[in-house]
This record gives sequence, C-alpha cells and structure tokens, in this order.
Amino acid sequence: MESILGATWGEFIFLTVIMFGGAAYMMGLSLAETWRPMAQCLPYGVLLGAANRLFGNFFFAHDVLSVPGLVVGTLFLILVALFAYRTTQARKMVAQYPWLYQRAGLMGWKKI
Repeated sequence: MESILGATWGEFIFLTVIMFGGAAYMMGLSLAETWRPMAQCLPYGVLLGAANRLFGNFFFAHDVLSVPGLVVGTLFLILVALFAYRTTQARKMVAQYPWLYQRAGLMGWKKI
C-alpha cells in the first residue's frame, strides 16, 4: 500500500507531517524570532528533507533515493517553515512597532 511518496500514508503523516513538520515549524519560528532573512528557510528546509528521508529509511525501510518522496517531503517542510516564519514576523512587527503597523490577517500587517 505504498504511495508515490515511497511510504504509506500513515508513515508519511507520522514522520513527515507530525515529527519533521513540527521541527520545520520551530525552524521558521526561530528564524523569524532572530530576524534572519526568509531565504534561510530554503537551505534549512532541504536539510530537514534529507533528514526526513534518512529517518524514513531507519524506521520504516524506505528507499532513500526516492526522488518523488524527497521532493514532496522537502516542499512540505519548506512550506511549513515559511508559514511559521511569516506568521511570527507579522506578530513581531505589530508588537514591536505598534505606532506604525496594525495586524492585517494571519500573515500580514499594514501601515496605520
């Protein structure tokens, strides 16, 4: 019952979505908290994607060289990190500069 990802859906949800998705969320959060550029989410996300494939091999005997699995998992982790980065950045901009900005949705701010 393997999908194109090289894993079953349960394994994908447990390993990629829950475990490494949480790590990607914390990575995006910490990059935004320290005012790092958003572009740093990309190389760190690729490293998390590679670690995700290795842990899949260690725990579930997945094929490490499965290109579709690597691409889908890495893209998912990068998107989670970018979401966390942007929401944290919006919260920090409004909290740090309340006289300049107000919240405009979950991931945005606007000038007052």
